[in-house]
Amino acid sequence: MFVSTRTIRCPYCDEIIDTCVDTSAGDQRYVEDCYVCCRPIHICMTTDDALQLVALAVMREDD
Repeated sequence: MFVSTRTIRCPYCDEIIDTCVDTSAGDQRYVEDCYVCCRPIHICMTTDDALQLVALAVMREDD
């Protein structure tokens, strides 16, 4: 298991927050609540093992 911390911006309140990502399971979609405004942030994580890259797409619930 490989867990790292990434910085994202809440799509609702624009606050910059840190989130932990686990790249061992490959591509994932999950929801994490913003700790400032408590709204649900939809996160889509894609990984590229060959290049050792992780990309996070952050969306609102209504996107």
